[in-house]
Amino acid sequence: MESGTAVVVGVGSETGLGAALARRFASEGLRVILAGRTAKSLKSVAAAITDAGGAALAKVTDASREKDVIALFDKAAADGDLRLVAYNVGNNATTPLLQTEAAVFESVWRQNALGGFLVGREAVRRMLPRGEGTILFTGATASLRARPPFTAFASAKAALRAVAQGLAREFGPQGLHVAHVVIDGVIEGDYARSNFPDFVRAKGEDGLLKVDAIADSFWALHRQPKSAWTHELDLRPFKEPF
Repeated sequence: MESGTAVVVGVGSETGLGAALARRFASEGLRVILAGRTAKSLKSVAAAITDAGGAALAKVTDASREKDVIALFDKAAADGDLRLVAYNVGNNATTPLLQTEAAVFESVWRQNALGGFLVGREAVRRMLPRGEGTILFTGATASLRARPPFTAFASAKAALRAVAQGLAREFGPQGLHVAHVVIDGVIEGDYARSNFPDFVRAKGEDGLLKVDAIADSFWALHRQPKSAWTHELDLRPFKEPF
């Protein structure tokens, strides 16, 4: 069991990846601060963790607002040693390029790339004096290649990947483990069932990534010894073509 604090940015419904990461980190003994934009969802996930014997705190945060992110990490630092941060924000836009308004493009970039930069920077500032800590970023298939109608999303996710690479190269030698996890497939949960029901049915059993299995991989990255750190890991269902 570990002691200290973990921060999960991008917690939505209880069936989502952010909630699964928070549950896993709490089950390992860390006090988890849940960050997201919807107070009701955050409180629900925090209550479930507490009921299971873990420690969790909900803090409404817009990751694209610098003052929100600074306040989040000030709270995390005040509550104990910051051990682990997961950036799981994934604001998407499925719009053909000629129908993509500039405001939509900017919004997707702010949530993915700018938010990842702000969270990474503030996490490093709190971890660096101790010379240890883990910062994990949730990527996507779009982090590696752009296909219509996901050009806006892909550009933002590619930028987030670059943020992760820059942090890893600058601060890895100083003891901070920074990793980028490519989710190459669709995550099983309410979002997929609501927005892509036909796709979900076509994939069939074990055709989607399960959030608890993804959370296992995030935890494994955190626990890696320094002599063999992974920077980028790709995850997909066994039947997913690539």
